Parts: sequence; structure tokens; C-alpha cells
Amino acid sequence: MKTYSEEQIAEFNKISADLENLYSPYACRNAQAVRPYFSRRYENEALRSQYSVDVDKIIHSPFFNRGSDKTQVFSFFKNDDITRRSAHVQLVSRIARTIGKALRLNLDLIEAIAIGHDIGHTPFGHKGEHFLNGLYNKNTGRYFNHNVHSVRVLQTLSGCNLTLQTVDGILCHCGEKVNERYEPNSLKTFEEFNALLERCYTDEKVIGTLRPSTMEGCVVRISDMIAYLGKDRQDAARLKMEIEYGESAIGVSNSEIIFNVIGDIVANSMGKPYLSLSADVFEALKSSQRENNEKIYQVKEVTEQYDTVVKPMMGKLYCRFLDDIAKRDTGSLIFQSHILHKIYGSAYREREKEKGAEVDLYDLNKYRLDKPDDIVVDFIASMTDDYFLEAFRHLFPGDKLNKKVRFTDYFD
Repeated sequence: MKTYSEEQIAEFNKISADLENLYSPYACRNAQAVRPYFSRRYENEALRSQYSVDVDKIIHSPFFNRGSDKTQVFSFFKNDDITRRSAHVQLVSRIARTIGKALRLNLDLIEAIAIGHDIGHTPFGHKGEHFLNGLYNKNTGRYFNHNVHSVRVLQTLSGCNLTLQTVDGILCHCGEKVNERYEPNSLKTFEEFNALLERCYTDEKVIGTLRPSTMEGCVVRISDMIAYLGKDRQDAARLKMEIEYGESAIGVSNSEIIFNVIGDIVANSMGKPYLSLSADVFEALKSSQRENNEKIYQVKEVTEQYDTVVKPMMGKLYCRFLDDIAKRDTGSLIFQSHILHKIYGSAYREREKEKGAEVDLYDLNKYRLDKPDDIVVDFIASMTDDYFLEAFRHLFPGDKLNKKVRFTDYFD
């Protein structure tokens, strides 16, 4: 393992200190970073900031790659120019970093939150999330939300051991409802965070009350909305959906929306411990969101196969996987491609290796099979759109639902 001299470490620390001296008093510092458990491999990291370590851990998580085939809005269109989750999180990161730089915030923390915020999203976008929540809630009385699951994927399944500031920003990123003001909440310990996380599973209303505890988290939250608002319009145009939008203070096109909203946020937030929007931009954002909902998200050509195909398929897969776990069928798809796969349970393996213990992949006592619904949710949520359809075809080859899947092809 590469080691550095005391002189080199001192120089690295000086560079970091010089950079942080330029930060706003409201920015999150490297020294504030706290992790759930100690690891010698990066607690004394010299070259990277603690939040830069988080970025690398998220990007190298095997779940991160799967965003390249997870729906943002348009599921059944064969078009390489349509936005998927992997592109969306990068767009959020770029917008958030632009705002963060102008406000002199911690860009490493912003990037970590942005890159990781949707890693727990289901296939087939928010419809897939809604269907999976219905199945999970019916069996357990608990709730599934993609932001909560992103934390589970990174901390429990991948064992990333991310900082409190990063996972808090990921948990609290949802920006479906635009606010005129974004002010950080106070959250100081993992004990508080874990209690809040658990309440998200048990109380349906908690999700709507979440607020990030850092300015950087607030920046990502509003950037998430900025990133999808205009980009969804751009994607709709590429699919030749003829839509007329009303005049707006923020513009109509993707580039206009990004430029105008970023400028308004920066102008109204400099030197403040919160983010703020002007009244006309706030109203324009709400109006534009309503337009997208009516003219894009709810139209038949976008939604028609969700209820008729995805929902019944997901129900059958869910029941099949529960049955396989109950039977301890180690040859089944959920065991071979998930439970016994190197990706699932990596946190357990990582801890066992650090202890110098042997890791027995087929010791089923290590896999918390007493919570089968959680395992099934983990598996289905991890699927890409294509894998979901292929898994259903593989398990139910004669089912009529397979013939109902229709794509708008490249040359239609």
C-alpha cells in the first residue's frame, strides 16, 4: 500500500486547509465528517478529502453501473439519447457543483450526495417505486421509498461506510415539491440519523418532512428538480411529442431553465445560511412542474404499459422470489443472482475479511433470511429495466404478459 512521507502529508494537509479557508462559513468542513465505523484504510486519508472518499466508494459500488438502464421517465422507447438514471445523477452533480462553487460550499460533499442520490431507485422510474412500495407495504406494513433505499444500498448492501453528511443528503434529496426557501436541518449523530431512517419505513408522512442537514444537501435537493424539469422536456421533444408550454420567467427549454434558475438561486442566496428563490422564479417552477405532469408524465403513450405490464409482472416476481426463499431453493434466480452473488452481502464479507475470518458463501445463516420481503425488495429494486423483463421471461416463459411488452423501436 502506498505510503507518504511526513513532509508530503503536511503539504497535502496545507493544500486542503488553504482550500477550506475559501469556503463560506456555512459550508461543511472535512473535519466534520463522521462515519458509522472506523476503518484504518481511509480514516487517515491524506490525498483525498473525506467526502471525495465517499464519491469514489459510490462510483465503485457495483450498483452504480445499473443506472445506465434504469428509467428516468420514458421506459418503452428504444432511443440512446433518452436520459437514464446514470445520466441524471451526473446532470444533478454538474448543476449542484455550479451553484456550490458560486456559494463557496464543499464541492466534494455535493458530488458525493448527487452521485449517490438515486442508486436505490427501482426499474421503471417512479411507477416502479410505487408498485414495489405497494407489495412491500401489503406484506410488512412498512414503506419503500427510493431515497431511503439508496441509503440501504450504500450502507447495508455495499458496505460503503459513508459519512453522515453524505447519507443525510441522499436521504433528504427528494425535491418533487419546490420550496421558496431551503434551510438546513440540525442533525449531528448517526443515532439521530438511524432513528429518522427507521421512521421513514414505519410512518408514511415522514418522507415529506425531510430536510438536509447541510447547505450542500440543500443544493443537491433543488438541483435534482432543476436537472429533471427541463431535461424531461428535451427528452419528450426527442421522442417527437408535440407539446406547447406556456411562457415562463425561467424559460421553456432545458438550457434556459438551468441557466435562469441557477442564476436566481445564487443571486438570492449569497452570504445566507439557506437557499432562496425570488417569488417569480418560485411560481414559474411550480407552474412548469404542473405542465410537465399534465403534458408528459400522465399522457397515455408514456404510462400505458406501467399498469398493464409492469405492475402484474412485479407482483408475480415478488411472490415467486418469496416462495424461493421460503423453500431455501439455492438454485433459484434470487439465490444465484442475488443472495449468493458477490454483490449481495458484500458488507458482511468485508467485515468478516477485516476480522480475518473465513467467508462461507453457502452458510445461509449469515444472510438474514428471516426478513424475506427485504431481500426480495433489494433484488427487484436493483434490477435494470431490461433485466426485469428478461427475468420475468426466464421464470414465466409462457405467460401472456410477455407478449404485451411493446417498444417504440429506433426507426418507428
